[in-house]
Amino acid sequence: MTQGLIRSHQSSLAALYRLLDAVLILSMLAFWCVYFGQPLSTDWLVVGLLGAVLFAFFAESVELYRSWRADTYAHMLGLTLAAWAAVCACLLVLGYFSKEGVSYSRLVIGSWFVSTLFLLSAWRYVFRRLLFFLRSRDHNTRTAVVLGVTEAGAKLARDMAAAPHHGIRVGGFYRVQGSNCCGEAADKAGLPVLGDVQDALAAARAGELDLVYIALPLREEERIAEILRDFADTTATVHLVTDLFFNNLLHTRWYHVGGTSLLSLYDTPIEGVNGWLKRLEDLVLSSVILVLISPLMLLIALGIKLTSKGPVIFKQHRYGLDGRPIKVWKFRSMTTQDNGSKVVQASRNDARITPFGRFLRRTSLDELPQFFNVLQGRMSIVGPRPHAVAHNEQYRALVDGYMLRHKVKPGITGWAQVNGWRGETETVEKMSKRVEHDLHYIRNWSLWLDLRIVFMTVFRGFTGSNAY
Repeated sequence: MTQGLIRSHQSSLAALYRLLDAVLILSMLAFWCVYFGQPLSTDWLVVGLLGAVLFAFFAESVELYRSWRADTYAHMLGLTLAAWAAVCACLLVLGYFSKEGVSYSRLVIGSWFVSTLFLLSAWRYVFRRLLFFLRSRDHNTRTAVVLGVTEAGAKLARDMAAAPHHGIRVGGFYRVQGSNCCGEAADKAGLPVLGDVQDALAAARAGELDLVYIALPLREEERIAEILRDFADTTATVHLVTDLFFNNLLHTRWYHVGGTSLLSLYDTPIEGVNGWLKRLEDLVLSSVILVLISPLMLLIALGIKLTSKGPVIFKQHRYGLDGRPIKVWKFRSMTTQDNGSKVVQASRNDARITPFGRFLRRTSLDELPQFFNVLQGRMSIVGPRPHAVAHNEQYRALVDGYMLRHKVKPGITGWAQVNGWRGETETVEKMSKRVEHDLHYIRNWSLWLDLRIVFMTVFRGFTGSNAY
């Protein structure tokens, strides 16, 4: 297969995406007009065409029609939502300022907005699953090779082989002269060494390669730059495989200061627009939940007062966003209120836990006052669970990357908790697994992931063998 045929095939898919979107947008508007008894006039046709054109424009702006071969559906869904929301906003503003909005049925417009978003997202999901099915059976695949017989290259090849639905087939390795070669890497990946860089270059120029992965350490920047110059004379897509230095990064992005390009290494994805969306999510969900659980909270407060001496609410100093101290609220479940330089974690059959407090901890009802922390802006509904300050100081010296979990607000529930890593961390290994899940959440954050965690919490996050 030649490179030209591959590019043409990809362009055909993108053209099909655009056509389906336009047809769907127009069809849904026509459907709702008929459903609500509105005549299919020229005015409605203009609205439909304007919606289709605007969506094509915004979709192109956010690169919605690019290849999603190795990207997530959540990312695709987010961009689809953003593009269609922009279309809706433009149409509403245009209708308002032109004073033509009163001429159109609000039922038709509202139903069209909602149903079209659903279908734009749904058909992409179905088509994505179909492509995955075809690619796993060696249809719609791309040929790839790795330049550099290195451990990083071998890991990439194994990861590609483990995800056949991406449709990327790594054919083998090419040696890079002047670079350290690890012969065992090719054996681990189960792939042959096909030659050197000049052989790879010849194959790319002949249109035999779709993807080229450069798997060299970043310290070999001169050799990498030379390879990039050579492959600029081909139409192959070239990627740089980062070495072990990059494996534990948090959230990376390129930005510019004047003419200097910078790469952030330990950054947070929840800032700017994402930060506002996250805060809106917290305010809406916490307000609704507090209204629903307020009778339950009053009963719990009464139960605490009747069964043990002490305050109803226990406030403990913990680290919040960027490591700043905050006070986290909980229903008191113990006879003691540790909040100093030494805090002993609750353990199974802990004598300090009151009988009623044991019930609260087993069901996680002691965490309910933290919804007030969310309203205050100190916490989020979803995020890494906050630990006592004493535990932070203990584990930051024992677990690599521990403090990176404070790059976002702490949460009432989190990815670690819904995956079983909650409760007592009596070993460093348990805390390491919790931190690993927390950092996974930060790297992959999206509103969709937040809602998924909230949903999982309802069914398996409140109780468990580690809740005591």
